Amino acid sequence: MNMKIYVESDVEQGNAGVSRIAVIGYGSQGRAHALNLKDSGFDVTVGLRPGGASWQKAEADGLRVKSPAEAAEGADIVAVLVPDMAAPGVWRAIESSIKPGAAALFAHGFNIHYGSIKAPESIDVILVAPKGPGALVRRQFEEGRGVPCLMAVAQDATGRAKARCLAYAHGIGGTRGGVLETTFAEETETDLFGEQAVLCGGVTELVVQGFETLVEAGYQPEVAYFECMHELKLIVDLLHEGGMAKMHQFVSDTAKYGDLSRGPRIVNEETRERMREVLGEIRDGTFAREWQAEHEAGLPNYKAMLSADLNHPVEKVGRELRARMSWLKSDKQAAA
Repeated sequence: MNMKIYVESDVEQGNAGVSRIAVIGYGSQGRAHALNLKDSGFDVTVGLRPGGASWQKAEADGLRVKSPAEAAEGADIVAVLVPDMAAPGVWRAIESSIKPGAAALFAHGFNIHYGSIKAPESIDVILVAPKGPGALVRRQFEEGRGVPCLMAVAQDATGRAKARCLAYAHGIGGTRGGVLETTFAEETETDLFGEQAVLCGGVTELVVQGFETLVEAGYQPEVAYFECMHELKLIVDLLHEGGMAKMHQFVSDTAKYGDLSRGPRIVNEETRERMREVLGEIRDGTFAREWQAEHEAGLPNYKAMLSADLNHPVEKVGRELRARMSWLKSDKQAAA
């Protein structure tokens, strides 16, 4: 099947009849979406808990702010941009305010896919997921560019759901970078798998195990940190910019040979089998049920595991070494 990438020319004139948009939440994605949509000419209201710090921040940014339920009233699209575990409670507070024929939009399919949120049949249920953090979505928009997005339709009550997806994606700058059509299931399951097996769980565990192996063999922790953690950014940047081809272009022949001959001994068929198990738990709902139960229990295991991660020796060594790297602070400020 040929992949279709939607661009600016694919957006309906008149933005598919979308005028009023309620953005519920003002975190990383919420702020970026609200500001970009406002700058694109949409009538935007941000829905937030009255009196909170986010309310003041949104008002300072020049946005109209109301309670979530009030913001949702009369909106053509209600974008629920709050953390996964908070979304069901927020949905209960706004569901009765969403007018028939409107669209509920999500930036991650978790709650729809796993049934934590069940929308009435009278509304569209759609997804627009930028493939980058909110700060990047905003910065690229301001520079006349855009972060690529995924879009999906779970429920098309009006026959206009896909057009609404494109209108919204266009409003946040996504059609400048290209919008790829997917499904709620594919977006949710691949996103969770990527986080768990590669991007967060896989990479960090590989770093920790490599660090521990070198220290256990008698090498200095500081040297082990540089080799297993610090230099990771150099490789990731090359991969991000030009895939494996660019990485191979800029590392030494010795590094390339070590990569090609030893890498498959570290990440091998046994690793792939563990990946299949992780993917299976995502697809059958095991992970979602476990995470929801953990949240309802007050996060005891989550807090313990996070504490162990943040107090690992690689973190102590890293903090001390990073304090000597003045350019890291400059890079962080430049990215803000």
